[in-house]
Amino acid sequence: MSATNAMPGSAQAEGSTVAAASLVVENLVVNYGGVQAVRGINFRVGVGESVGIIGANGAGKSSTLKATLGLVKRTAARLDYGATDLLAVQPRHVIRHGIGYVPEGRKIFGGLSVEKNLMLGAYTQRWGEHTRSRIQEIYAIFPVLGDMKNRLGGALSGGQQQMMAIGRALMSNPRLLILDEPSMGLSPKLVDDVLEVIQRLRGAGMSILLVEQNAKLTFEATTHCFVMENGQIVVDGPADDLRHDPQVRRIYLGI
Repeated sequence: MSATNAMPGSAQAEGSTVAAASLVVENLVVNYGGVQAVRGINFRVGVGESVGIIGANGAGKSSTLKATLGLVKRTAARLDYGATDLLAVQPRHVIRHGIGYVPEGRKIFGGLSVEKNLMLGAYTQRWGEHTRSRIQEIYAIFPVLGDMKNRLGGALSGGQQQMMAIGRALMSNPRLLILDEPSMGLSPKLVDDVLEVIQRLRGAGMSILLVEQNAKLTFEATTHCFVMENGQIVVDGPADDLRHDPQVRRIYLGI
């Protein structure tokens, strides 16, 4: 799996009508039956900022992302992306407000071709010159996808499927990209490839919200991190500081 130095036009793409904005989350709560998975957390992702959420399995990281997108029932005092109240937006319409999502486990359509999988990422747009140009930009970022565009998505390796999932999210020209465990199941070499892509998106000015168990990837991909434990944010700060924090390394990351 390889990626070129080409970048998506995420900051000033032709045809885009959604401005960059900040994500603001206040007192977010998620309950599964009698279990409180997310316990009134607060965080913010500023314009062009890259934020990571790390923690052990079951800490509430993925639930936080799903709640932000409306994929699970939640309550919040505030859940805004710019002027948009996400509490009032149906999940299928979130993409229209400039937010892209790469789900845990990739969730690709194995029976569809690579190109059709990518096209699904632009389902809110009318297919035409802009979307055709956009898909070529994705192929420039991930040349292997262009080489395999007619192959079924299910025939790709795990790393190639992850690149396809990221490319699908980029097809909507998001200003904020939310990624849930993008390194899951990948070899160390492919994890490095994912890191390279995230760093280039971040360098191009895209806002990033990343959930990961791989602390090394998160610290290198983001500028600010939150550590979750039992549904709460227990530590937060600059990624470089948390990388060397003995408490974080010993208690929360098991290093």
